[in-house]
Amino acid sequence: MSDAQSPAPTLLLVDGSSYLYRAFHAMPDLRAVPGDPASPATGAIRGMINMMQKLRKDVRADYAACVFDAKGPTFRDALYPAYKANRSPMPDDLRSQIGPIHEVVKLLGWRVLDVPGVEADDVIGTLAHTAAQQGITCIISSGDKDLSQLVNEHITVIDTMNDRRRDVAGVTAEFGVPPSLMLDYQTLVGDQVDNVPGVPKVGPKTAVKWLLEYGSLEALVARADEIKGVAGENLRNALEWLPKGRELLTIKTDCDLVEHVVGLPSLEALTIGGQDSEALKAFAETYGFKGLVKTLVQHDVPPELIEEHQAKAKPAGRAGGGSPGLFDEPDLSGSTERPSNLKYDTILTWAMFDDWLQRVLAADLVAVDTETTSLDEMRAEIVGISFSVKPGEAAYIPLRHAGPDAPEQLPFDEVLAKLKPWLENPKHAKLGQHVKYDRHVFANHGIEVQGYVHDTMLQSYVLEVHKPHGLASLAERHLGRQGISYEDLCGKGAHQIPFSQVDVAKAAEYSCEDSDQTLDVHLALWPQLQADDKLKFVYELEIASSEALYRIERNGVLIDAPTLAKQSHELGSRIHALEQEAYEIAGQPFNLSSPKQLGEIFFDKLGLPVIKKTATGARSTDEEVLEKLAEDYPLPAKILEHRSLSKLKGTYTDKLTLLTLPRTGRVHTHYAQAVAVTGRLSSNDPNLQNIPIRTPEGRRVREAFVAPPGHVIASADYSQIELRIMAHISGDEALLRAFHEGIDVHRATAAEVFSVDAAQVSSEQRRYAKVINFGLIYGMSAFGLAKALSIDNTAAKNYIARYFERFAGVKQYMDDTKAQAKAQGYVETVFGRRLYLPEINSPNGPRRSGAERAAINAPMQGTAADLIKLSMVAVQKALDADQRGTKMIMQVHDELVFEVPEGEVEWLKTSIPQLMAGVAELKVPLLAEVGVGPNWDKAH
Repeated sequence: MSDAQSPAPTLLLVDGSSYLYRAFHAMPDLRAVPGDPASPATGAIRGMINMMQKLRKDVRADYAACVFDAKGPTFRDALYPAYKANRSPMPDDLRSQIGPIHEVVKLLGWRVLDVPGVEADDVIGTLAHTAAQQGITCIISSGDKDLSQLVNEHITVIDTMNDRRRDVAGVTAEFGVPPSLMLDYQTLVGDQVDNVPGVPKVGPKTAVKWLLEYGSLEALVARADEIKGVAGENLRNALEWLPKGRELLTIKTDCDLVEHVVGLPSLEALTIGGQDSEALKAFAETYGFKGLVKTLVQHDVPPELIEEHQAKAKPAGRAGGGSPGLFDEPDLSGSTERPSNLKYDTILTWAMFDDWLQRVLAADLVAVDTETTSLDEMRAEIVGISFSVKPGEAAYIPLRHAGPDAPEQLPFDEVLAKLKPWLENPKHAKLGQHVKYDRHVFANHGIEVQGYVHDTMLQSYVLEVHKPHGLASLAERHLGRQGISYEDLCGKGAHQIPFSQVDVAKAAEYSCEDSDQTLDVHLALWPQLQADDKLKFVYELEIASSEALYRIERNGVLIDAPTLAKQSHELGSRIHALEQEAYEIAGQPFNLSSPKQLGEIFFDKLGLPVIKKTATGARSTDEEVLEKLAEDYPLPAKILEHRSLSKLKGTYTDKLTLLTLPRTGRVHTHYAQAVAVTGRLSSNDPNLQNIPIRTPEGRRVREAFVAPPGHVIASADYSQIELRIMAHISGDEALLRAFHEGIDVHRATAAEVFSVDAAQVSSEQRRYAKVINFGLIYGMSAFGLAKALSIDNTAAKNYIARYFERFAGVKQYMDDTKAQAKAQGYVETVFGRRLYLPEINSPNGPRRSGAERAAINAPMQGTAADLIKLSMVAVQKALDADQRGTKMIMQVHDELVFEVPEGEVEWLKTSIPQLMAGVAELKVPLLAEVGVGPNWDKAH
């Protein structure tokens, strides 16, 4: 077939931003580890793969690209600050999947584009317009009706989800006007989703009527005086706005993409590629898509087909060669250029060191960053140190770089000795990114840094808790800068080299950039905190908490290895016995951890009822199913106990001794301060928050947390803290009275709900009341309450109704809080910490309901977190002021744990509760209780 007879080449453009939202809302809540809500969300990734594969199968194209919105503001935000102001923030579970989605789309053979400063629609418009000018057919896959304004004889929009084709005839039939008038139509009706007003009270029918009658918006505006009635008056009142509205709604077709793609008008760089099968296999394994591996590989494009496309793709116009244009070697990073005026020094001589030391000593504030041998702060050693004293200026001191090309470096010990007076002087103000880590690193070398007044990670955590707090994210989000990544320097995985092996020049640029960006981010964030007294207070609390947590981590806790070894042996024996008992019930050996084998034995062999199925239709044997079946059948109960004990053994009794730091003989947990959106701390290596305490075996693990000779363990925790916070926030008279009068609040609740005297409340009624009290704090529904109390839904509804009748203030608080959350997108703690709720206005019912429950509970959890941090800070100050031998060694939920010299026990029993009760003045008294014992378990 000759070229003249060949069909025109086709460009397929995918609206990636539209696709990923559709994938997210269409798919169930899939996780990399099925059933584990803490593992990464993968539903949108799976949905995106399915959609992209189907599109590639259904639409044959010669060129293709998937276009996403880039991070950061666009020109429209500058033009109209209220643009898209009504949109809810992107859900965290979707945001976390964007990186993997970009990765897998590339692996599937698609070119991925995201261009800063404009929207995906503008990039699509520019590429479609470029193709159309060459007579190339362009198909845009998107559900966004706004793209209809691009449609012409060469450009078609397809909506695969709704089986809709928007060509010239399709757009005219759907909207009543041809594509050439779509922009005029949109300008008149406005765009509620993007918060772009149109003419008030002018809907689609009126807009179509006017445009068909007058021919265009321009002609309509010229004859606006002829339009009668309220509609005419509204049109005339909107005349001043309409040009800006039209500009906001116009999809650009002339974007400058030179820095991102090269080679226009040739489209060769967008030629469809083959899949990277091996990388796809690894990706599928990583995200738990084992069933997709075979499918992905089967859908790969054969090399001969790629060659056929490349040979065919020779449209009219310049094809290759010439000067760099839009499509050669595209830059898909989306980053802005690095500032050109950076001045970074590498300090290799004493003269340069002395010069920089004087600059550091004279500076009002210095950003400090360490490069180290490990992410484990208790084991990490310094490789180099960088400083920044003003934006764009920084210096790096290499100290332990090795290798044949490493230059001679200043003596390690001498450099630290010269820096120590400055580092340990609290009058010299310093800042960093995650300063708690750097404090540990310096302490490993005998330097106790003082004067850390700012931490950019914590600034971000307070201002924008729902966003990432890493330096790279902060720099890109607030400075428009993207720097060198650690992987760029050191590689990945098994091929990653230690930082000490990195070329000094590259290491210096990387470390100086970190310090420089940290100072620059601080200058962007600190004014925002200063402008809001409540947020500034919360930030100052986080800085003080970082100091206290550093001390707790440094102290560590003594572990009794023989006790753990004995517990591990006993658990191992019980686990083995449970396996034998399970085999006997099943009538055969089987793998107790295999869902497939469990399903076969439960449902095929033993005939147990199927409670629910997985997303793929398999019969579920998850925790919830096992708990339900265990009520009536012995085997599921054995499986549950086996799982519980195996986890306890593997996570704690076997592992705790291995986590002991040799030089201290103690376990030093790491407290993550900027993770939980409520302000609560989390801990890892080991995780002290999740030691199970509802079983005897779990509680026994705490017996291994011991005190050295001459000391005891003490535990101080708040009593019924969240109920007290509920009383304070809601102002409910009945709750306030119960706490002020020292009445058992659960007994008081039972008396109200069951209409009996407090003295007549039974233990069962009190138990019901306790479940109701705590359940409603967490937004529990009637269904949830019925399940928790093993009663029917009608009874549960009646209990809740009676509760709200008697505690009307609580009901009012819940209603007001949900309304406030919907209006502003966040709720606040008593102290002003903001807790954002991205899903509070979600169209997805279950997700919106979850956000509403979180809105009720978050202020209480967050206030409790603030209170324990205030206590931690106050207690540490008192210990230091009195020069006590008592040490804080753990913080777990609402509890502080101490290692106490026997001679200070009486002081602690009196002083610590007073300190904890006095950190804030609420409408009800705070009560802290202390227990003492030889180990953590006995201290309760």
